[in-house]
Amino acid sequence: MSVAQILADARELHSDIVRLRHDLHRHPELGLELPRTQEKVLEALSDLPLEITLGKGLTSVGAVLRGTAGDPSAVDRPTVLLRADMDALPLQEETGVDFSSEVANRMHACGHDLHTSMLVGAARLLAERRHQLAGDVVLMFQPAEEQLAGAPMMIEEGILDLSGRRADAAYGLHVFSAGGNTGRFETKPGVMMSAADALFVKVIGRGGHGSAPHQAKDPVPVMAEMILGLQHMVTRQFNAHDPVVVSVGMVKAGEAINVIPDTAEFGASLRMYSDEARSKMQAAIPRLLKGIASAHGLEVDINYHVGGRVTVTDEVQTSFAVDQIAELFGEERHHRLAAPLGGSEDFADVLALIPGSFICLDATPLDGGPDAAFNHSPRATFDDSVLVDGTALYTQLAVARLAQLADA
Repeated sequence: MSVAQILADARELHSDIVRLRHDLHRHPELGLELPRTQEKVLEALSDLPLEITLGKGLTSVGAVLRGTAGDPSAVDRPTVLLRADMDALPLQEETGVDFSSEVANRMHACGHDLHTSMLVGAARLLAERRHQLAGDVVLMFQPAEEQLAGAPMMIEEGILDLSGRRADAAYGLHVFSAGGNTGRFETKPGVMMSAADALFVKVIGRGGHGSAPHQAKDPVPVMAEMILGLQHMVTRQFNAHDPVVVSVGMVKAGEAINVIPDTAEFGASLRMYSDEARSKMQAAIPRLLKGIASAHGLEVDINYHVGGRVTVTDEVQTSFAVDQIAELFGEERHHRLAAPLGGSEDFADVLALIPGSFICLDATPLDGGPDAAFNHSPRATFDDSVLVDGTALYTQLAVARLAQLADA
């Protein structure tokens, strides 16, 4: 089976993939409910020999492509899962591209429109090769990655067993709009991305006149002490070689400068790279905040929200993915990440149950230079040239892994 032919066929599809990507970009949707995106994906897959399953609690699309090589009736035929996320972000686009979002305060600023289009392209290439596949491919089109909610819901609804048995391997791709190495793939075996939790805190005091703080219970300086205390806690209670990151991004208190408010609130993003650090955070944060509140005679409400887990890639499958990148594009197109990324991914839930890997693809605009805006910026843009690369790699991963599994 020719690797060169896969790449050539992906190039033939380029204009179709670009057209789909631009259409999705113009009409971004958020969260679990992506009805138009789902409709466009189904339309793009409609002429392919796929078994389609739609989500019940979310507008997901699951599709099974049955390979026809070998014994189609065998119950232990291997399965490979390929995943693309489909949701956008609540941002007002400022890129100025001619296919900019037509929906106010919604934008594909994280490149999920590229992921979806590339997986549609791969579905087409794989369908053309189904007579060479001694196994099945599950296509996972997922909503709500930005909420870290879609993957666990699709798992609950059976995506990992959609072919009739648990998938043997799973692969996901993610593009990045900055980095300056357009077309370069990046991988990391083992811990690759952080867990993501959220913290919401309300400090409860008693309001009063700004001229007489001794007659009130001022929650504002207590909140400030808590915010600083969290940063001190990180440096003194956690191992620097198993890092945690606390970023306070929301602070609210009062409306007037001469009025002490009854309450003050703040919210923080929490990132960890191990289950041990996460467990320690869950115990340490309430202890610290309650202690500070008690020392000042105030009360505190703490809402600790557990989010996505640490993304851990399988070392063998990551090495396999690196081999496929080299086969398709040459070794120079791959870079091994020296450290985990700070972001989080709900594909981690898939990788916790199925050996696989998560692969980054640099999609820096060719004319973007060193000042290209990063993902989640209202000015983030992605180069369409990488659509061919992602389509080809999705295809090659499925083809090569099924062949490997069938031989085994």
